[in-house]
Amino acid sequence: MDIKKILKYVISAVIAAVLLWFSFRDVEWTQFAEGLKSCRWSLIALSMAAGSFAFWLRGLRWRQLLLPIAPETKRITTFDGVNIGNISNFVFPRIGEFVRCGVIVRRTSATYDKVLGTVVLERGWELLVMLLMLAIVVVARFERFGSFFIEEIWEPMSQKFNMWWMVTISAFLLAGVLYLIRRYRDTNPFCSKVWRIFRGLAQGFLSCLHMEKKWMFFAYTLMIWMCYWFMAACSMWATPFLSQLDVVDALFLSLVGGLGFAVPVPGGIGAFHFVITLALSAVYGIPMETGIIYATISHTSQAITQIVFGALSYTYETVVK
Repeated sequence: MDIKKILKYVISAVIAAVLLWFSFRDVEWTQFAEGLKSCRWSLIALSMAAGSFAFWLRGLRWRQLLLPIAPETKRITTFDGVNIGNISNFVFPRIGEFVRCGVIVRRTSATYDKVLGTVVLERGWELLVMLLMLAIVVVARFERFGSFFIEEIWEPMSQKFNMWWMVTISAFLLAGVLYLIRRYRDTNPFCSKVWRIFRGLAQGFLSCLHMEKKWMFFAYTLMIWMCYWFMAACSMWATPFLSQLDVVDALFLSLVGGLGFAVPVPGGIGAFHFVITLALSAVYGIPMETGIIYATISHTSQAITQIVFGALSYTYETVVK
């Protein structure tokens, strides 16, 4: 591992530690332990079962994208790829997206760049769906959820960064780099190599145009989000001080938790806890030292599920298969 990777890991670990400290700094540990004891663990088990089923559905959806470039792709291979990717993210944030591509390349005739293109498409689609659902929930219940995003997320970000300028400058820089690579792809070895990688990524990304039964991709997406919703609802109703909330609140917490997992820290540790407790405090008036109980139960149950299935899939792919 080179110095840049080590530095990135250290920075992400520090961010996670700082967010964990902010989340747990006011916790009364006796009260925290009592809160854990009062949980309904049967509902937590149901939440973990839903999470496990979501892994299988994600594998099936990914396979839909892979079939046009690697028709021999098996369901168990994509399932193992998803699981191994999940557990890898606990080691280094976002590394799982690259690791799971290796699982597919090892078992099929597809090239790495094309497989990575399908991952980019899948993750981009997942982000788009999450933001769309988040917008619908916020608009539908703006009086409850709107102030949280305006006061706790948008305004702090706008004060520190000029978001529109950043997006515009980044778009122009990206366009300029792509133009130079395309222009010199036949004369410069570096540009030629990058262009081949980019072309493979584009082919993988556009694999959705060649999918058979395209409706299945959308059906899998719907079922995956129903699993996420059910996971959040079970964890919420398992926690006594949140048992009065409804299914819309569960969807809101699921989407907010998704934002926490998007932060580049190992396994969403710290970021998930912080954003969930902040949402519970800002929207429902639940003290952060109490809300951290739900955040801890929800994250830990998901983490255990990911680690168990990741370990099983890794063992199957490296030892059994």
